[in-house]
Amino acid sequence: MAFADNRQFIEAMKKTGDVVCIKKEVDWDLEAGAIARYSNEKNGPAVLFEKLKDYPPGFRLFSSALANFRRVAIAMGLPPEISFQDLLKEYDKRLQKPFKPVVVKDAPCKDVVVEGKDVDLFDFPTPMIHEGDGGRYIGTWHILVTKDPDTKWSNWGMYRVMLYDKKRMVGMLSPEQHGPAVLWEKYAPMKKPMPFALAIGADPISSYVAGAFFGRGEEESGFAGALRKQPVELVKCHTNDLHVPAHSEIIIEGEIHPDKPLMEGPFGEFPGYSASPRRTWPMYKVNAITYRHDPIMTMCSVGFPTDDVHIVAALGKTHLYKKMLKENGVPFTDLFVPPSGTGLLVIVSIDPPHANVASRIGRVLMTGRIPHFVIVVDGDVDVYNMEAVMHAISTKCHPIRGITTHDHDIGSPLAPFYTHEERKLGIGAKAVFDCTFPVEWGIEKTPKKVNFIKGYPGSVQDKVLKNWKSYGFK
Repeated sequence: MAFADNRQFIEAMKKTGDVVCIKKEVDWDLEAGAIARYSNEKNGPAVLFEKLKDYPPGFRLFSSALANFRRVAIAMGLPPEISFQDLLKEYDKRLQKPFKPVVVKDAPCKDVVVEGKDVDLFDFPTPMIHEGDGGRYIGTWHILVTKDPDTKWSNWGMYRVMLYDKKRMVGMLSPEQHGPAVLWEKYAPMKKPMPFALAIGADPISSYVAGAFFGRGEEESGFAGALRKQPVELVKCHTNDLHVPAHSEIIIEGEIHPDKPLMEGPFGEFPGYSASPRRTWPMYKVNAITYRHDPIMTMCSVGFPTDDVHIVAALGKTHLYKKMLKENGVPFTDLFVPPSGTGLLVIVSIDPPHANVASRIGRVLMTGRIPHFVIVVDGDVDVYNMEAVMHAISTKCHPIRGITTHDHDIGSPLAPFYTHEERKLGIGAKAVFDCTFPVEWGIEKTPKKVNFIKGYPGSVQDKVLKNWKSYGFK
């Protein structure tokens, strides 16, 4: 059975040793963020803060739900020790059969209803995550639900959201992203606000899917059901017609006003830097809040790898980019988006190599804002082995002819290597590293790799492997 909520997920992780429950009072102002960040950087457990300064008993904060592949496996009901390759195979397999959500009338997320003048966003222990952040971020591991007014498609997205005052929020809503695109393309020209619902503390897989990478027009709720192998239960919001995961901890409802900007940022982001400039973004006007008794807020202490955002990118984008190459008929052996590359880097292996295939791979994968770097290696290079990849870059990528650059391309406003102006405009450069020897060299002129597989006859390899333990090795 799939986990209905984070409460069940936390109990399961207690049994596997993948969560630490802190009973000591912790300050929401930087201390909680620092604890979660340090745990992330040490590949430590998820963290449940059970007592938060200035807040009554029962109000809790849960961080780093899926900050490693082990916890993704647990959330999917798989063995924690499963390899990434096997996890990806199961992930790909499940996504082939989406489960339509089930709409229910009553839900735990409506235990308490607050609306109108009684709304106060500061009633919840929203953390100040990093020193230097522009404010307290209530949306870092959540689901922003919006709907296309024409097609009625509901989008689940995960776009950072900062508290502004008791009844207003503000957050980055870049027009290249699916939900925000509907805001700018349809609501803004009509000069109308877009209804929204912010679901905090949904089950781990639903939250994962909100931050993953599916096509515009595709229903994320169905893919969440696929990964859970069980439909997600949804419930209609209290003040609008949007539907949210019924077992969420907190639901914030209102409208996004594209014509009423507020200042937002900066914020420590997924590349591991606070690089996005402070600027205006649309206002979220809050009309109502519904929540469970003793609610558990969720947080992602975003930053230097690895945390939830990098794990989502590694799994989700590996799946997406493989699909893109297959659909475009580009031959490849394997592909990986390493968490340490923060989603900006893709490694692709090809076998056998042929002329200009690296450039072709780059053209297919670089159609969006990211990735910024594509590394193409031979098929005998394990894309999951960073030492092997670094060796390929160092020995097979020509410093001039092996690197193809693209300037004035679509870029991420969060990429720290861009100038302030480039980040502001969302433009920048990208590069493809061809770490394969030129095909025209042929066998005679191509340097021979010296390793166990390539450097010795099969008979010698067999003899060594057969006698390995008798030599004294374990």
